[in-house]
Amino acid sequence: MKRIPFDLSLLFVFVFCMFFSTVCSDLVISKLDRRIDLTTQSVRTTVSLKVENNGDAVSEILLPFPEHQARNLAFLSAKISEGKDKTKGSSGSLPIEVANPKGVPPSLTWYSVSLPKELSKGGSLTLEVKAVFTHVLRPFPEKISQADAQLVAFQDSAHYLSPYTVKVQSLTIKLPEPRVESYTKLENTKFSGTELKYGPYENLPPFSYTPIVVHYVSNKPFAVAQELVREIEISHWGNVQITENYNLVHAGAEITGEFSRLDYQSRPHVRGASAFRNLVAKLPPRAHSIYYRDEIGNISTSNVWSDSAKTLLEIEPRYPMFGGWRTSFTIGYGLPLKDFLFRSEGKRFLNISFGCPMSDVVIENLIVKVVLPEGSKEISVSVPFSVKQSQETKFSHLDMVGRPVIVLEKKNVVPEHNQYFQVYYKFSNLSLLREPLMLIFGFFLFFVACIVYMHADFTISKSSPSYLAKLQWDEVQTAIQQFQNIMNRCLVAHDKLEASLRELSRTGDVQACKAARKAADSLLKELAKELKPLLSFLQSSPQAVQIMTKVEELVSKERELQEKLMLKHSTVVDSYEKKSGGRDIENRVAAVQQKITQLRQEVDDLLEVIDEI
Repeated sequence: MKRIPFDLSLLFVFVFCMFFSTVCSDLVISKLDRRIDLTTQSVRTTVSLKVENNGDAVSEILLPFPEHQARNLAFLSAKISEGKDKTKGSSGSLPIEVANPKGVPPSLTWYSVSLPKELSKGGSLTLEVKAVFTHVLRPFPEKISQADAQLVAFQDSAHYLSPYTVKVQSLTIKLPEPRVESYTKLENTKFSGTELKYGPYENLPPFSYTPIVVHYVSNKPFAVAQELVREIEISHWGNVQITENYNLVHAGAEITGEFSRLDYQSRPHVRGASAFRNLVAKLPPRAHSIYYRDEIGNISTSNVWSDSAKTLLEIEPRYPMFGGWRTSFTIGYGLPLKDFLFRSEGKRFLNISFGCPMSDVVIENLIVKVVLPEGSKEISVSVPFSVKQSQETKFSHLDMVGRPVIVLEKKNVVPEHNQYFQVYYKFSNLSLLREPLMLIFGFFLFFVACIVYMHADFTISKSSPSYLAKLQWDEVQTAIQQFQNIMNRCLVAHDKLEASLRELSRTGDVQACKAARKAADSLLKELAKELKPLLSFLQSSPQAVQIMTKVEELVSKERELQEKLMLKHSTVVDSYEKKSGGRDIENRVAAVQQKITQLRQEVDDLLEVIDEI
């Protein structure tokens, strides 16, 4: 296996930082415990720092992050822990802002944790810092076969990056399973079960750095939503409708070679260990009208479990998701309005969770759209973290001015962002009657229109030019239909002549063929008489100018077709009377037959053109 490359540029960054080790020398970290959780695709670190102040009072503590961590930092929180029982005695989260302290290396990103009160000389406190990083785990190798386990490489430092001196520190790395390909071995390194421990290390100067690499097996799903659009639509008639559109990709090691469903079905945990087949969404307890579909349509392979505390929706894509594979799907559900909409100081406010209901999914770009009822005013939003906010308008059934839509966008979203946020707005109860009144008024106008229509005379005056023109056009249309009928009867007569020649070739009965010729001549003459008054009328009508050219051309082509058919008929009958051979007859009428075929096609085409006009 290839050696895992380490980013040497980070080493130079930390060496450069050593020159700034006296910047914050008044603060000392007497004890530091750091835990890194690698059991999922997101790296979660928890750091407990006992900070002592040996100088002037300070009101902030600086937290530096190298560039490769800062650009993938999804969530950061800090709180003060009081007493040994950290869970009970923990205070609320402290304000954290991006800082630009003077005289520090620009290659680091700095965050400032504001303390609730100044830390005076000789004072101490215990600070708990939690951070979540995405896209810092690298599949190594980057491509694997279906039967291979997924190996992941993680790089960091055994020493916590800090601008302060650290007296004692230790590091514990939690792995998803006890299988490890390799790890950096330093002094005081111990690996047991699924935990890798470094330290304790004592008396470390500021910006101490010791690189470590852990190469381990992780078959946990690397489900990444490249984009998730959540639409939360409020209806004051008692429902909150939520629609979530996912564009999902497996961001783990890409699968190479052909996929074998037979191998996967027989041994899914061996021949598809790096793939995931389902995801679980944790919905509110009283979710209803739940559906799940993809671009093709509804997917029935999903399950729902519900109790008083939650509703679990298990969704299963149409195929198992291997590394590099993608899928798009939509889930939707309704929620009772009274569970999420409240009143405060004359305003209504929606109180609902922000992030994705699936804890295994990392979201690169999350767009939350809150659709408020039409007529909402004085809208404001309260989100516990920074987001990009905008507003747009959505039109739905019976809307007049549209519904205001609050759009909140955030990148690099993890389950820690699934916190409650609020949307405040004013809405008049009278606006609820707008749509019912519109329906009532609309039906009233419809029935009034029906009554007027039934009792009013809308006939156009018979002396008006438009009425006369309409009558003339109706007469032209009637004449055209009669003309088409005559032309079709002529074509039927032509077909009977052709049929009599085929019967002659079969039976040799010349007298029967002559009788058919005589009947056809008589019928065509009668049709010609019927056609004359129709042509005279069309020629005299101004409404028929646009169609008369095609009519005259059709009459000419039909007459020419008659002549050629009669010529063919006479030639064949004469040949039979002279007892000529079949080959000789075909040669005599070949040129005529070719012309007949051409004329028949032209006549059919002209009939279609006239029918369309």
